[in-house]
Amino acid sequence: MVDPIQIFWTPAGENLPSLGARALVDVSDGDTPTVRMPIRMLSVDTPEVTAHSEAGACKVDEAFVQLAQWIHQGKAPVTQAFADYILPKLEAANAGSLQYQQGKAASEFAKANIERRLTRATGSKRNLFIRTADQAFDPNHRLLAYVAPNYSAAELASLNRLERSTFNLDLIAQGWASPFIIFPNIPGELDLPLYLHLAVAAYEEKKGIWAETLTMPAYEYRMCEKLYAISKALVEGKTLRSSERYAWRSRYCADMRMRLLYGPEQYFQIPPAYRLWLWPNDVQKAVSALNLVPSAGLVEL
Repeated sequence: MVDPIQIFWTPAGENLPSLGARALVDVSDGDTPTVRMPIRMLSVDTPEVTAHSEAGACKVDEAFVQLAQWIHQGKAPVTQAFADYILPKLEAANAGSLQYQQGKAASEFAKANIERRLTRATGSKRNLFIRTADQAFDPNHRLLAYVAPNYSAAELASLNRLERSTFNLDLIAQGWASPFIIFPNIPGELDLPLYLHLAVAAYEEKKGIWAETLTMPAYEYRMCEKLYAISKALVEGKTLRSSERYAWRSRYCADMRMRLLYGPEQYFQIPPAYRLWLWPNDVQKAVSALNLVPSAGLVEL
């Protein structure tokens, strides 16, 4: 019979989603199974392909045009400043199609780039190098990481930082991903300057998604999808709590150049490369750790 104990504890772990019937790769010893799992590449945000088809993307086009009308009519819960910023993108009537086309192009680039960089001159394949974040998993239980080819010590000695770049950085450099750094997962002091240099260059040279003036970064596209659903509910007469009305914009944003902190609807005042995103629960910690200063607009909110 088991003796009574006086230790009680509730673990703070998380359940990982099912990875499929063939997720188990092998078992190297009794307590070390190897599994497949998804990785969310850090500090990048590629366009969404969640419309699934051109027809689905056209439906998003129509929804966003409707959202623009609701904004004009004062039926969408947005500030006037944000309305002035986002309306040209919504009224272009191709935001969904453009996002879907860019998402497919970004995926094609990523696949070809990974294949090329993992292939040695001999034709053999390199393994992956994976570096995880301060926070290991995102809300969807994907591993947060930087991913690169796993070079030998001799190869590393002959390569500069750009030549041994991560696949994350390659997406930024070629303009197929929006810069998307979320506190506290900030690139190190040697990596961040290179990241910003390539991000600014891609934007100024209109590479990838930046070739289109009215491009929506993927995070902005997702925000507008949520804003459409919320606005539709309000138009239909549903009563929403304040937290529900404004659930479409959930992150604060800081300007990495001047350490200024902006509110959730003010992010567009910062050039895309210099946006540092913060979840509300992390704002106090970030203000202290990074010495952030509230912007004038945030103080007036």
